[in-house]
Amino acid sequence: VRLVESGGGSVQAGDSLRLSCTASAYIFSGYCLGWFRQAPGKEREGVASIASYGTPNYADSVKGRFTISKDRAQSVLYLEMNSLKPEDTATYFCAAEKSIGYCPLSANFNSWGTGTQVTVSA
Repeated sequence: VRLVESGGGSVQAGDSLRLSCTASAYIFSGYCLGWFRQAPGKEREGVASIASYGTPNYADSVKGRFTISKDRAQSVLYLEMNSLKPEDTATYFCAAEKSIGYCPLSANFNSWGTGTQVTVSA
């Protein structure tokens, strides 16, 4: 499955961005989907995930600010990011794992996009 992210950019602290992830195959049923990010010099971290049946999970650092969702009709995964902070600056990746069960951030994601850059200035 090929995943392609878009929607990144450079914004000011407090602004919002919406990231999108499109897939080469229909993965919005029967797949665990997630958003991850990696800042320079840091390890990749999970941001949000959403199960095939729709239940989301979030990292504590983004709870209340980020929302993960999927548009089944358009086969697009979204990450709505509000109240952005400089510490949210990173390359953001979407990922997928074929699974119909619980979808934690620690799931064994095996398909990855190439990332989109998000830069938040103070």
